[in-house]
Amino acid sequence: MDKSELFKALSEAIIKGDQNTAEELAQKSIKNSINPIETLQNCLIPAMDIVGQKFENQEFFLPEILIAARAMEHALNVLKPEIEARRKQEKSPEKEITVVIGTVKGDIHDIGKNLVKFFMEGAGFKVFDLGKEVSAETFIQAIKKRNADILCMSALISTTMPYFRTVIKKLEEEGLRDKIKVMVGGAPVTEEYAKKVKADAYAEDAFKAVQIARALLEEGK
Repeated sequence: MDKSELFKALSEAIIKGDQNTAEELAQKSIKNSINPIETLQNCLIPAMDIVGQKFENQEFFLPEILIAARAMEHALNVLKPEIEARRKQEKSPEKEITVVIGTVKGDIHDIGKNLVKFFMEGAGFKVFDLGKEVSAETFIQAIKKRNADILCMSALISTTMPYFRTVIKKLEEEGLRDKIKVMVGGAPVTEEYAKKVKADAYAEDAFKAVQIARALLEEGK
């Protein structure tokens, strides 16, 4: 199996949600001395773009998205150590995009947040997932520690949505607001509400979250 055949098979495994095959092919790519960064950029990212487009076209729904995301995660977990080693070796001057993500304090829902995480990892971002019920202080600590470029916050019940503003006020108090892009999302959240709490952007689903994150970073250049 040459590189193009391997990439095609790995892409198909991710789109179909075949975790075992995705993991095996990722391992095979390493054994075949294929640059893991190339595998990420030319295979995993395009595969997740296809999954996102299928979701947009209503060819895929939440179950298909979840299993595809899991398959991508299995492949990415194999590639991650190799990618990090290669980047250190090459001493690439290009900064890796870092994202801090979490569901806000008082909210225990995380399916949507997990999907955004999977899609962003599939897009090549370095994602630090803080989990559920994340306090403003925990968000701030992670942003400082990771020197994050983007903060993604999720709220799945309306009573926790005001906590977005609590975190953003804390960012302002810490002098971090101008240094990071803030994205919010969740079932009850709207674009109008995102503007009200002074977030930079609202994303209605995981696929759009990646597109919007890329656009925000382009604006910042």
